[in-house]
Amino acid sequence: MDSEGIRTMVRHKLDSGELPHDHIPRFWGGPPDGEDCDVCEEAIRADQLLMECISAATNQGLQFHVECFYLWDAEREAPGRER
Repeated sequence: MDSEGIRTMVRHKLDSGELPHDHIPRFWGGPPDGEDCDVCEEAIRADQLLMECISAATNQGLQFHVECFYLWDAEREAPGRER
């Protein structure tokens, strides 16, 4: 999926509440263990880096591909995207 398609998914999930808007104080990366990305819903392959964080507001654990993580982070902080 291209970056614009991922951005569209991120915007939809932010608007619907499936992804949080809140500040994420910590995140970390590591090898995946069969997780699906919370943005694109595709599996994070063994040759990819898994980005993980926990939403401070909802205590929801989130897993992302690196590109999906950065696009989500940019979109949730974009002007006009606040809840």
